[in-house]
Amino acid sequence: MTVDAVRAAAGNVARRVLFGGLADHRPVPRTLLDHGRTRSVFAYHRPAHVRRDGDPVLLVPPLAVPDSCFDLRRGCSVVEHLVTAGRPTYGVEYGEIGFADRDLGLEHWVEEVLPSAVRTAHEHSGGKPVHVVGWCLGGILAVLTAASTSALPIASLTVVASPFDFTAIPLLWPVRPLDTLTGRTAFPALYRAFGGVPAPLVRRAFQISALDKQITKPFAIAANLADRDYLAQIEAVERFTATMVAYPGRAVAQIYHQFFLANALASGSTTLGGTAIDLTGVTLPTLVIAGREDAIAPARSARALVDLLPNATFSTAPGGHLGVLTGRAARDNTWPLIDRFHADVSG
Repeated sequence: MTVDAVRAAAGNVARRVLFGGLADHRPVPRTLLDHGRTRSVFAYHRPAHVRRDGDPVLLVPPLAVPDSCFDLRRGCSVVEHLVTAGRPTYGVEYGEIGFADRDLGLEHWVEEVLPSAVRTAHEHSGGKPVHVVGWCLGGILAVLTAASTSALPIASLTVVASPFDFTAIPLLWPVRPLDTLTGRTAFPALYRAFGGVPAPLVRRAFQISALDKQITKPFAIAANLADRDYLAQIEAVERFTATMVAYPGRAVAQIYHQFFLANALASGSTTLGGTAIDLTGVTLPTLVIAGREDAIAPARSARALVDLLPNATFSTAPGGHLGVLTGRAARDNTWPLIDRFHADVSG
């Protein structure tokens, strides 16, 4: 290690000790536009010197995850990237999920939450069609919403790190034999007793999905003590993971029985709340992006959506499940992919 690197490492450690961290966690300012059950729709503020440019974007997070996934930290924020480019940018947040929400199924988000969010962004932006960007389960919900309500003013769909073929997820392969023995009774009993999947289990599952990185993280940090941006990203991801919330019980049951056991998404049709939804009817321009190191939604699982939709394209980008969305490499890979796609769609 050079003298300059030693000095930088010492400075980073001192800053962490004295000031509590290296990352700039200031959220992009925003205004609440609409509010309902498990629904808050925000408009993010563009910097004062930036003029509006381009059509509106609505950012859709998964359940159990705060919308800070799109605004992780300054310098590594999807929201900051969009508003700095002048894009009218909107986000939907679901808030805390409690025992009283245990009867909420995915149809609540597909039929109520996301259609309301799309319409709010559409109206607030002056009647422009909305580019919907969903991450993980948020991407699945966005596609299901477009399939369920075809009249929504959606310009395009961007689906990032969303699994559609659950048989193509190696992380789940050991679980399937266990399901035959105990899962059909033990797992449903768990989410009924707790009203869902508690937040601590959600956080633990996210960490287990990147177990190799968790094990090697102390060594990686030691090797990168001089890299402030690297350390800031580690800090921001840890802060984000600590804020995960619970899954509602009925939604968990649908994910478990229809997506995991029946693999319904890969077949192109599923039923939510008694309503059949045909994914193959979605003709919107759709961009599917998979992370090359993603264990939760590997490329083969994410690509299954492209085989179902007539107007979908597929790309990969560096990063794991969160990294492909808002990792340091996403700034030069994933985000430009989305920018070019939106520009092409908007003509």
